[in-house]
Amino acid sequence: MLYSSKFRPAWWLRNPHAQTLWAAKVQRTPTPVTVKERLQTPDADFLDLNWTTNNEGPIAIIFHGLTGSINSHYIRSLMHFLPQHGIRAVLMHFRGCSGEPNRTPGSYHSGHTEDIAFIAKTIRERYPDVPLAAVGYSLGGNALLKYLARNPNNPLRFAMSVSPPLVLTEGAKRMNRGFSKIYQRVLIKQMIEAVRTKHERYPEFKLNELNFENASTFTEFDHQVTAPLHGYESGADYYRRASTLEDLINIKTPTHIIWSRDDPFFTEACIPTNEQLADAVDFELTGHGGHVAFISGRWPFVGHNWLVERVGSQLVSQLHHN
Repeated sequence: MLYSSKFRPAWWLRNPHAQTLWAAKVQRTPTPVTVKERLQTPDADFLDLNWTTNNEGPIAIIFHGLTGSINSHYIRSLMHFLPQHGIRAVLMHFRGCSGEPNRTPGSYHSGHTEDIAFIAKTIRERYPDVPLAAVGYSLGGNALLKYLARNPNNPLRFAMSVSPPLVLTEGAKRMNRGFSKIYQRVLIKQMIEAVRTKHERYPEFKLNELNFENASTFTEFDHQVTAPLHGYESGADYYRRASTLEDLINIKTPTHIIWSRDDPFFTEACIPTNEQLADAVDFELTGHGGHVAFISGRWPFVGHNWLVERVGSQLVSQLHHN
């Protein structure tokens, strides 16, 4: 069901860029205490996890966004919040995002569900009787939705997705417009640096043949790098097949999506209709909130992290009381 959120942005942060940048660069976030674990994948690669230190209770698996990590503001906030409410949290770093290049030519993308399936299966086998949920942010939220649609009999009791792209072509167009070009420039620089570092570590992959150094937009990078590394015919083919708007109708797991109409990373073409949503999916739409931000607050320059409380309270309700 599509419905309007009760979220109201701080009056001094109604601009979507102000919301996004305040959350990422200004808002103070706690540093959670975590324990690292490395899982070996079936294809001889690895996944790095960060677990909270509480050893009992339901488990929430967290998936970060593009170039994200344990240091991302939204990850830190949630991993600090959940243990206080009796939930164990585990962050799965997508391949190459934990500070070390992964061992295979490809890494991760908006439609990459194999690693999500692997960690969900691994944790279910390790803790067969523990309630399990998952939450993904931005790219990670999109990949989680794709996983849910592809795997209706998954082990998750509940899932959440925050600011997912849903229609990747719309994201690529939006990021090449106005102030959003700044976000694109920063992210592309980080992505190029990651490929460069992997090329230096594994020259046998011949990543230099992808001409990644000359990519300046998402459209160029995804066509020249993402698509060939992950089995897509082109960037356009990747955008079509990895988008999730048309998959929402196939989700059987109770799922809650939070999305802002003014998200500076996407356009309103990503917003589904009720007819595109499965009965199990709730789509909470806000008028403001930026990208993975959602800062409220009455007093000037004192932001309140509405997002972590909204996500955290939903997880607590679903994992403890259902």
